[in-house]
Amino acid sequence: MSTTTSIPRLPPSGITILIVGAGFAGLSLAIECDRKGHIPIILEKSSSVDEITRFGDIISFDPNGARHFARWPGVLPAMQAVARQTTWLDLYSWKGEFVTRQSFADEKGWGPRVNGHRGELYEIIYKHVCERGIEVRWGTRVTDYFEDKEKAGVIVNGEEMVADVVVAAEGVRSRGRKIVLGFDDKPKSSGYAVYRSWFSGDAIKDNPIIGHLVKEDSHSGFIGPDLHFLVSSLKGGKEFNWVFTHVDDGNIEESWQFPGRVEDCLKYVEGWAEIVQEIVRSTPKGARLIDHKLVFRDPLPTFISPKRRIALIGDAAHPFLPTSIQGASQSIEDGVVLASCLELAGKKNVTLAIQAYEKIRYGRVHKAQATGVKTREKWHKANWDEIAKTPEAIHLTREAWLLNFDAEKDCYDRFDEVAKELQGDRARL
Repeated sequence: MSTTTSIPRLPPSGITILIVGAGFAGLSLAIECDRKGHIPIILEKSSSVDEITRFGDIISFDPNGARHFARWPGVLPAMQAVARQTTWLDLYSWKGEFVTRQSFADEKGWGPRVNGHRGELYEIIYKHVCERGIEVRWGTRVTDYFEDKEKAGVIVNGEEMVADVVVAAEGVRSRGRKIVLGFDDKPKSSGYAVYRSWFSGDAIKDNPIIGHLVKEDSHSGFIGPDLHFLVSSLKGGKEFNWVFTHVDDGNIEESWQFPGRVEDCLKYVEGWAEIVQEIVRSTPKGARLIDHKLVFRDPLPTFISPKRRIALIGDAAHPFLPTSIQGASQSIEDGVVLASCLELAGKKNVTLAIQAYEKIRYGRVHKAQATGVKTREKWHKANWDEIAKTPEAIHLTREAWLLNFDAEKDCYDRFDEVAKELQGDRARL
């Protein structure tokens, strides 16, 4: 086990950072800040880590995100020990006909891939946060943000907390968005929702229709009109999960996550292959099953506040569709770049660092977001006559510009040029 004295970190920078939200984005930023010698404090409204880890389903980190775990002592090996071991995705039509196998084996040169239970992977990262001695204040609800030229801060229980920088990592409903945008913006329906379930593979191991899915780790997808259904098993088939995206009326005024019901799920896959219907029917009573409304946000004009002391990261800045398989990885990249910019700029130039973070991330993030829509349209509006001629047309789009990428190296390579451009802009104002 690592100790705070054995973990490598740069000399102290003196930069203090309040991170609002202890999700993957917040934890990862805190770790990267600690690596770079900054002083992060995480503020999280949940009462304990158990409140976050007790629920969840599959989460994926592609090479551009997972490569950074290798820089956190002990984290990547621990993740790989519990992750799904497949290097392929088998794709079927909604009628159950096998179409193609997409291999990811050639991507090993780009970096590691990690796919596993959200709560389990989170616990591994949180354990490393604790090993680093990073302060996490659970049960701390931030009600407002503020800033001036010298500092930024938040309101907690009517009292002010201040730092050099405040980062909103609260997700799509972050209160930090108001100070960045200058107004309250409400989430909109994307027109789609996702049913998700996770349970023990033992529940279906003897089922003659679907038992083969838990003989070993597996990963399959069934593609149909305006719906795609993904299923996988891991830990040698000991754990099993399924998820499908479907058209939804999208009433998300108060909440966007609801308990799901098997009978409702079956209505969406009526007429689909028996294997798909049996997967849903076999979901055990009491198993975790949720109906998650996909929230849409217009691309933000900026990720940073007017006085450049507050920044948005992760879903607070750029929510992703699940079909991008990039939401988690892009949040990791956000943290890596922001911590690196603060390192390179130094305490006297914190506002320049915040601007550079946005400049480096903005274009890449929005280009990555577009991949989710591209894949969803490819699957939900599949031309099966064309796919019969070219089965690989239905493969997930896997591009080197997105996946074979090191956000830390890119930031180090580009920072001086970006900073010079920003300082030139300031001089002209």
